Amino acid sequence: MKLQDELPVDHHLALVYRIGAALCALILLAFGCLGFADALSPFSTSEDTIAGMTSNTALSCISVVVGLTLLGGAVVGGNFASTLNMIVGTLFLLSGFWHLFVLDRPANFLDFGMTNVVFSFVMGLVILTFGMYGRVSSKLSHDNPYWRRRHPGAAAGEEADLKRRTTAATAGPPRETASQRPRPGLRR
Repeated sequence: MKLQDELPVDHHLALVYRIGAALCALILLAFGCLGFADALSPFSTSEDTIAGMTSNTALSCISVVVGLTLLGGAVVGGNFASTLNMIVGTLFLLSGFWHLFVLDRPANFLDFGMTNVVFSFVMGLVILTFGMYGRVSSKLSHDNPYWRRRHPGAAAGEEADLKRRTTAATAGPPRETASQRPRPGLRR
C-alpha cells in the first residue's frame, strides 16, 4: 500500500496547501536574496545580519533553493504540495534542533544565531501545519476527502442516505392514491 493511493486526487484543501507553500517560499526567497544582495562571504561566521538573523552566502543559497522548491510545490499543488510542506516543515524543525545543539561551536558553519533557531522552529511549524491541515486529525469531518478515502463503505452509506433525503425532500409529501381515499359511507 502506497501513501499516494490513500490520498484523494482533487479536493478543496489543495488551495490551502498551495497558499501555504507559496507564502513560506516568498519569505525564504526574500531572506536568501537579501543575503546575496549584501555580498556575504560563503561560510563566514562573522555574524552578519539580514532581517535580524545572522547569515552567510551558504545559508542564503539554501534559503533560495528551499524557497524555489516550495514555490514549485505551490505550482504543482494538491497532494504533492501537502506532502512537500510536511517534509520541508519537518526538515526545518530538525534543522532548528541541530543548530540549537551546535550553537557557538565550530560546527555552526551556517552561522546560526538564536534568532535563526527560533525562526527555523516557527517556519517549520508553519510549513508543517499548512501541509497537515485537514489531513491529519483524529476527528476528521465526514465530508473531508481524506476521511471519505479511508472509509469508503461508510462514505458510500452516507452518500446514499443524503441522496435518499434530498429525493424525499424534493418529492414533497406522499400523495394519496384512489385506493387510500376514504369512500363515502365507509369507515376505516
